[in-house]
Order: sequence, then C-alpha cells, then structure tokens
Amino acid sequence: MQLTLSRLRRGATDPTHQVAADGALWRTTLTVDGPASMRFTQHDPHTLTCEAWGAGAHTAVAAAAALMGEGDDPTGFVADHPRLHDAHRRYPGLRIPRTGQVLESLIPAILEQKVISVQATASWRSLVRAHGTPAPGPTPLGMLVAPSNRAWQLIPSWEWHRAGVDPQRSRTVMQALQVARQLQAAVTLSPQEATARLRTVPGIGVWTAAEVAQRAFGDADALSVGDYHLSNMIGHSLFGRDLTDAEMIEAMVKWQPHRYRVVRLLEVGGATMKPRRGPRLSFVDHRRH
Repeated sequence: MQLTLSRLRRGATDPTHQVAADGALWRTTLTVDGPASMRFTQHDPHTLTCEAWGAGAHTAVAAAAALMGEGDDPTGFVADHPRLHDAHRRYPGLRIPRTGQVLESLIPAILEQKVISVQATASWRSLVRAHGTPAPGPTPLGMLVAPSNRAWQLIPSWEWHRAGVDPQRSRTVMQALQVARQLQAAVTLSPQEATARLRTVPGIGVWTAAEVAQRAFGDADALSVGDYHLSNMIGHSLFGRDLTDAEMIEAMVKWQPHRYRVVRLLEVGGATMKPRRGPRLSFVDHRRH
C-alpha cells in the first residue's frame, strides 16, 4: 500500500499526504464534488480498506481502487535482470497508481522543474499551507487539501517569489490553469494522446508530462527523460555504467510498455546511483526575481 502510493507524496512534510503512527495512510484530494480526506488501511496482503470524509468522500472512495492500482496491468512484463527479478519477487504488491487528477499532479511537477527536490517540496509545502483548506475528518494534525484551481490563480506574484518559485515556473502553472478543463479531460484519452495534450501548454516538456502521466494516468511506460539522475540510476543499476538520455531510451526499449515499472522496481529494490565526484546541486534562491 505505502509503496504504491509513495510516489504521490511530495516530500516528508507534504500536508496532503501522511502516514499515521498506526500505519494508516492518509491522503487529501479535491474531487469534482469537493474536498475529501482518505484513510487507507491494509489488514493483510489481499485486503485494503478506504474510508473518506468531506463533500467529495463518495467520489474519492469510488476512485480508490484505481488509486491503488486496480487497473495496472503487468501483462507482458518480464523481469529479465537479476535486480529486477529480485525486486519483483520481494515486492509483488507494487502497483502503478492512477489518481485521475491532472492538476493535482501537474502543479507540483512544474514546481520540481530544474530545482533540487528539497527546494521543490519546500515550495509545495509553503503554497499549500498558505492557500490550501483544512482537511475534513479526523485527519492527523496539519493536513490540508491543496488549493482549488481558482485559489492557485489568485496567488499574487510575490507569494510565488516568497515560496521560492521563479517567474517561469509560476507562469507555466498559470498557463496550465487557463486550460485546466481540457487538461483534466485528458484522463479519458490514451496515454499517448493525453501526454500530447499536456505538452501543448508552454513550459510543459517531456519530463513534466511523464511525471504527470505516471500519477494521473497510471501510465506504466512513462519515462521521465531529462531527469537529472534517472539515466545514470538506470545505467548503474542495470548496466554498470553511465548512460546518456539517448542511451537510456535505447536500452529501455526491451521493457516497453513497462519502462516506468522498471524504474519503480529499481527505486523500491535499492537502486545503484552514480558515485559522487563533484559538488551537489545547490539551492537556487528565486526570491529576488
């Protein structure tokens, strides 16, 4: 349960996603019927329970099975590498979730463009805390529902700056919000068509579209080309060497349409990262823009 949903969490202090002391996983979402808080509990390897509170509770529960990867189809996937075989054996319950909520995945993905993870998650946390709404129900302390589309649009420029988001990324968010209805409708399209629609928005490229497809569409093949670490993580985990993005794409052809599944198995199974020989990426302060 937690492994399947862990990639929906934006950092350890994400106000929309928490794991309680009793092991229950809490998640908030904004449905077409209003906000909802969801509580997932796992009783045994084959039984999950979802409870929900708020105006969108019924809609959230109806979408819970897809969220937990009910529609994920591993047919045709062959774990033909010792590392993949081991992870596939150890984590047979791992699924690719499908939230069906495009902006819920898109906005934090835009915030993650070209900055280190800790900076992006801090921006997300700051904006949700300032402009989100209290989570309905008996949620853990501090949980919030992410802002509505209209609330995102009303955030003034200086609030984006204060949260460490540069004008280019905040502009991309605003452009996406202008066509939010069309982007949300992409959940009814094929993964290829949905990704193409996302990329019609200026500022949304291959990497951002893939990050959304993995979460909102449950696309088990969406490969985050352009990620700072991904090509070398795959290269060192599966081939023992650095890979460029072009080499990664070529090497991953054999696993289509399960390339993202390969990535997740490596992540949960313990990927091998490229040895560090230089300085870490630095925190970029955009507050002076």
